[in-house]
Amino acid sequence: MTLAGKTAVITGSNSGIGLAIARELAKAGVNVVLNSFTDRAEDHALAADIATEFGVKAKYVSADMSKGDDCRRLIADAGACDILINNAGIQHVAPIEDFPAAKWDAIIAINMSSAFHTTAAALPVMRAAGWGRVINIASAHGLRASPFKAAYVTAKHGVVGMTKVVGLETAKEPITANAICPGYVLTPLVEGQIPATAKEYGISEDEAIEKVILAKQPSKEFVTVEQLGGIVMFLCSDAAAQITGTSIAADGGWTSQ
Repeated sequence: MTLAGKTAVITGSNSGIGLAIARELAKAGVNVVLNSFTDRAEDHALAADIATEFGVKAKYVSADMSKGDDCRRLIADAGACDILINNAGIQHVAPIEDFPAAKWDAIIAINMSSAFHTTAAALPVMRAAGWGRVINIASAHGLRASPFKAAYVTAKHGVVGMTKVVGLETAKEPITANAICPGYVLTPLVEGQIPATAKEYGISEDEAIEKVILAKQPSKEFVTVEQLGGIVMFLCSDAAAQITGTSIAADGGWTSQ
């Protein structure tokens, strides 16, 4: 099976993990729809650059993943949706008694509820096309908890649970639903935090990575965005046709502990 000519919608994809996944899919000939809540010239330029580099159709659709109507409009504006990558997410860290209610609402909306809305809108499109893949970018925090991350852990656990439900509801169809649960991923945002972490603890950057940032990750290596793109490609392949309703941990052994 070739993926060439299929269309993928990737939420939260104008940087980091989402953009890397979009590029990996485009490399395989998949048309891509990028998304974030902004509507800048550089957002649309990203899509144009992908179209030129890989010879596929690519466009950027501005839609706010905290709003259910925007989530559903994203699928409509995409025009097609064979592959749905629910990737959009935000984070906030605070003790639960101090956790701002507005931050809780935003994280639940963007990290979890958006996946409900996009999936609900995309499944009829996939059924009409006779094939589909729903891939939710969850987290090791969808399988384990950490203190001070109440909303994020709740949302990611919810995404893992919803993935199981969608897998069961589509089990007799040529549609699969799976979650990828990364540990700590090396993104530009994380790279920027390394020097500050080293300075805060008075240690070298290598020590900051191993002893602080990757304290829970036994491999002591970051997951790369390219590796996540590779897992997405596998889940889209015929080899993964009977893998559905499950979660794949890409976390250097974190959740094995």
